[in-house]
Amino acid sequence: MAFTRGNALPQGRTMEPLVAVAQVVVALSVLFVWVVRLPNVEKEFTEYGLSDVVRNAVGAAKISAAALLLAGLWYPGLVLPAALTMAVFMLFAQYFHFRVRHPASKYVASLVLLLLSLFVAWSARGAMA
Repeated sequence: MAFTRGNALPQGRTMEPLVAVAQVVVALSVLFVWVVRLPNVEKEFTEYGLSDVVRNAVGAAKISAAALLLAGLWYPGLVLPAALTMAVFMLFAQYFHFRVRHPASKYVASLVLLLLSLFVAWSARGAMA
C-alpha cells in the first residue's frame, strides 16, 4: 500500500489504486468538513446536545485519523487503525443524525464515508506488520 520513489502508482495488491483513492477521499472530506465547514459542525453538535469539549475532542480525533490515512499512503501500518477509527466516528454520525430525525439527505455523506472507511480497513487488514 506504500508509494515508492519513482513509481506513480502504489505497488502490491490489484485494488491498491482504488484503496488509495478511497483513503484520500475520506481524509480530504473530513478535513474539509472540520476546517472549512466548522460553523456547520458547531451547529450540528449543538443540535445533538453535545458539549464543545466533546465536539473539539471528536474534531481532533477525526483530523488525526484523516492525517494518518494520508500518511498511510507511505506507511501502510497506519491505515487499519485510522480507517477503523474513522468508521466508528461515521457510525456515530449515523446514530446522531437518526436520533435528531434529520432527513435522509443528511445521512448520505457520513454513510458514504462509513462505507469507504470500512472498504479501506478491509483492504488494509494484514498490512499492520
